Amino acid sequence: MNAKEIFKKTFWGPTIAWKYLFAKPITITVPKVYREAAERYRGFHINDWELCTGCGTCSKICPTDAIKMIPVDIETEPGEKAEKPAIDYGRCSFCGMCVDICTTGSLKMTREYIHISDNANTFFFMPESDGIHHNNFPVGYVRDEDSELLDLERVEMEEIPGAERVNSFIEFVKGYSKEQAIAEAARCVDCELCTDVCPAHMDIPEYIETVFNDDLKRGVEWIYKTNPLPGVCGRVCTHNCETVCSIGHRGEAVAIRWLKRYIIDQTPVEEIKKVANEEIIKKANKKVAIIGSGPSGLAAAYYLSLMGYKVTIFEAKPKAGGVMRYGIPRYRLPDEALDKDIEVIQSLGVEIKLNTTVGKDVTLEQLKKEYDAIFLGTGFTIGKSTKISGTEHEKVIQALPLLEKIRDYLRGEGEKPEIPNSLIVIGGGNVAMDVARSMARLQKMEGKEVNVKVVCLETMEEMPADLEEIVEGKEEGILFFPSRGPSEVIIENGKIKGLKTVCCTSVFDENGRFNPTFDEKDVIIIEGDMIVEAIGQAPDYSYLPEELKSKLEFTRGRILVNEYGQTSIPWLFAGGDIVHGPDIINGVADGHRAAEGIDRYLNQ
Repeated sequence: MNAKEIFKKTFWGPTIAWKYLFAKPITITVPKVYREAAERYRGFHINDWELCTGCGTCSKICPTDAIKMIPVDIETEPGEKAEKPAIDYGRCSFCGMCVDICTTGSLKMTREYIHISDNANTFFFMPESDGIHHNNFPVGYVRDEDSELLDLERVEMEEIPGAERVNSFIEFVKGYSKEQAIAEAARCVDCELCTDVCPAHMDIPEYIETVFNDDLKRGVEWIYKTNPLPGVCGRVCTHNCETVCSIGHRGEAVAIRWLKRYIIDQTPVEEIKKVANEEIIKKANKKVAIIGSGPSGLAAAYYLSLMGYKVTIFEAKPKAGGVMRYGIPRYRLPDEALDKDIEVIQSLGVEIKLNTTVGKDVTLEQLKKEYDAIFLGTGFTIGKSTKISGTEHEKVIQALPLLEKIRDYLRGEGEKPEIPNSLIVIGGGNVAMDVARSMARLQKMEGKEVNVKVVCLETMEEMPADLEEIVEGKEEGILFFPSRGPSEVIIENGKIKGLKTVCCTSVFDENGRFNPTFDEKDVIIIEGDMIVEAIGQAPDYSYLPEELKSKLEFTRGRILVNEYGQTSIPWLFAGGDIVHGPDIINGVADGHRAAEGIDRYLNQ
């Protein structure tokens, strides 16, 4: 366009608008006349409070900062926050990203778009399932496959297949590569619901973020603030945190446990020691004795050392670690991972006296004279028996002694356990699965076929063992007989021939108490030549003097303590199995709390 053409266009341009001077105007009569919105219209929000967990993901992603999480007076379950999103429609751009990323699908947008008020404060709403005006407008914009913002599928960790892994005790879960770990960490939405439900309240989103940023040193720092046994927990933690993961509502939960393992496995022990030793906050001139080197004892020792106390652990076994060393099979928890965690704890100056049984080699009274406070972390070491007819037979044995014998044998430190042609395991928990899967491996190593049967009162759906344990056990050839109660060990000519079982119709009564009922007419005899009872464990308090024991409070065999692990005897603290039952992460949390309690007690 030349200069003359430009002049003509700009000079006569305004006259073009004159043609609209006498045109009939188009009048928008909203709100007097309602105009139906399109099916995918992005109007005001609705939020189903029954589904909403208060995770705050919508608030974090909002590009205009229009969503705030507001506390509400409601009862919540584990994995929920007493908060709901409130939306400032003076800021909202109606982009729909909050709907696209909602972890539960509770948040949607309706076709409602009218709200008129001269009060700006009325444009701030906390939507519920019937809309901001409670008029149940039709749903408009909802998330679809094209707008999905979450990665719902977990990055799977490589495992040795069942038919192959049953041939040895090699750890069959391989661990993440760097690329896999970063991809899995990217799935986390930083909702912190996992932190709330974790017994140790680990800073989970924080250490997951360090994986994404490839800053593992910082990841170690975050982990050791709350858990000095990450190599162990990264493998065998019950990972309740994953059951409340926001992503798990519509997809697969973030692999929190595996990411913790990745951080520790990829960091040399000397680097971890440097991080741990940097945390020492003060020096104290007092001593603390710890009885038992299980999860609670080791955790208490770690945090007391950070506070500057001189800590000595008394352990009856030849090696430290308690149930982690002698109960959990090597294919789940290799010695190397446990040794790495313990080495870090010992680097702080913790002394571990092995082969020293309190009550035999040294008395509790002697320890009280030498130390300023004592922590009990002795665990559950005595197996429970069904006490049915025939359990007195020498080939009816308890689970924990067998697992310990298997562990010692594989280390070359003990005799080979008896490996039957056919084994029956009574029990449906993780210990029963540890026995069954360990014996299956020993049978294969002996050139035998896997012939292991698990009998339990619960249905397959109700079994207390972790689902992965059950699935992996099936893959390894283990047979299950659910809803069966043992009634008699069948013995012929002094040898075990099998187990007589009856149908269990219910495990608990109407009040939720353990009170199984049976159909005595429904009888099955399960063949086997050896039986292992794995129906639970009990504590051994034989090291407690009667005078001291009489001053303690117990409930169902467990010691009652306050919020800091302190018993009714001020200088005596306790944690782990003997307080909360068998669970490693609970033991770690108990040890941490008790360390704080001991510090408070010694400093009044």
